[in-house]
Amino acid sequence: MTASANRTATSFLLVCQTYPPVIGGSELEAQRVCAALTRRGHKATVVCAGGPPMPQVRDWIDPEGVKVRIYASRWKGKLRDIVFAVRVFGMLLKERRNYDFVYFLMQGLHLAVGLPTARLLSKPILMKIAGSGVVPLMSSSFIGRLELKWLRKWAYRVMILNDGIHQEATTAGFSPEQLYWMPNPVDTREFSPASAKDKRELRKKLSIPANAAVVLYCGRLAPEKALPELLDAFALVVRDIPTAMLVLVGDGPMKPVLAEQGSKLQLSEGQLKFTGQVKPDEVSRWLKVADAFALVSFNEGLPCALIEAMSAGLPCVVSDIPANRQLIDDGKHGFLTPVANQRAISQAMVKLITDHTLRLCMGQAARSRILADYSTGKVVSLYEDLFRQMLSESQSRFSALGQHCPHQE
Repeated sequence: MTASANRTATSFLLVCQTYPPVIGGSELEAQRVCAALTRRGHKATVVCAGGPPMPQVRDWIDPEGVKVRIYASRWKGKLRDIVFAVRVFGMLLKERRNYDFVYFLMQGLHLAVGLPTARLLSKPILMKIAGSGVVPLMSSSFIGRLELKWLRKWAYRVMILNDGIHQEATTAGFSPEQLYWMPNPVDTREFSPASAKDKRELRKKLSIPANAAVVLYCGRLAPEKALPELLDAFALVVRDIPTAMLVLVGDGPMKPVLAEQGSKLQLSEGQLKFTGQVKPDEVSRWLKVADAFALVSFNEGLPCALIEAMSAGLPCVVSDIPANRQLIDDGKHGFLTPVANQRAISQAMVKLITDHTLRLCMGQAARSRILADYSTGKVVSLYEDLFRQMLSESQSRFSALGQHCPHQE
C-alpha cells in the first residue's frame, strides 16, 4: 500500500510506561510501529514516564524520528506512577484538539486515569495486551479490575498477540468481537540472513571461534525466561559437542546467578558467553553469527526476539507455549519443547547443531513465515486498517447522534 492509496493521515497518542532506549518487546514494538506510521504521514506522539536510560528532557525526538513526551523522569517508584498518571490526564485534556484517538500499550495507574478521561473527551480508545499473564495480573487488584471493566465498556478494540491471551481475555469478560489480533513487526531487511563470508567476518569482530556451534539467546536475563533451565540443558549438549557455544545477549537481574551456575556446570568462557546489554542496532549482528536460536521462556506475548531470529533465518528451539506455538511449527521452523524439560531442550539443540541441512531448511522456512505475516509493512497496514475502521465508525456514531439532536430554529 502506498502513502496515497486509500489512506487518511491520523494523529494519535500512544501512552506507555517505558520506551526505548529501555529495551523490551513492548518498547521496541511501540518505537517500530510509531516510526513506520510517521514515515507514512501519520502523527504519532508517544507519552511515557521516562527515567534512566531515557534523556532528561520533556520533549524529545527519538533516533527514529518519533515525537516523545517524557513526563515523570525525575520521580521514582510509586510517586513516578502517580505523577505520570496526573500528567497523562493533563495532556489528554490540554491537547484534546490535536489528536484523533488514544492508544494505550501498557497497564498501570496511567491507564486507570487515562481511560475515563479519553471517554469523557469522546476520544476512541485502543488497548494492546502485550503479554500472557497480563489480564490475570490485572484481575488480581482493584485498580486492574476497574481498568478491565472500563476497557470492556469503552475500548473500540483490545489488541492481543496469541491464543493464550485471547483465552485470558474472554475469561475476564471480553467478547471475542472486541479482541483483535495484532502482531509485533520486524524490519526484515535489517534482520536478514548473513552470507557465509559475512558470518566469518562478523565472528572475527565479535571474537567468536570460526568452528563454534553457536546457540543464541537474546533478551532480558529475567526469571520468566527460564534461563537456568536453558543453561542446564546446554551443559548436556557440551558433553557430546565441546565446540558448542551458548551466547546470552542482554542483561538483567539474573546475570550474577547465571554466571555462578555456569561455573558450577563447568562451562568454559568458550562455551558460555555473556555479551551484556547491546544497542538495538547491534542485535542483528549477533543473530548473523549464530547457528540456532533458543527461547524457552515460561510465558511470552509475541516475542520480538523470536521474530527477529526467524527473520534472520535461524532455526529455533522454543518452549511449547501459545506465544511460540503460533510462530513455530514443530519440525518445520524449529522445535517446540515442553516447558523446563532440560533433556528435550538439549536434544533439540543437538539435532540442530549436528545437522547442517536441517538447520538450513528450518531457517529458510522460518524467514518465509516472517516475510509472509510479520514484516513492518504488513503489520503497519493492519494498524492503518484498524485506525480507518475505528474512526469511520466513531464518526458515524457522532453523525447519528447529531441527527437526533433538536435543531434551533
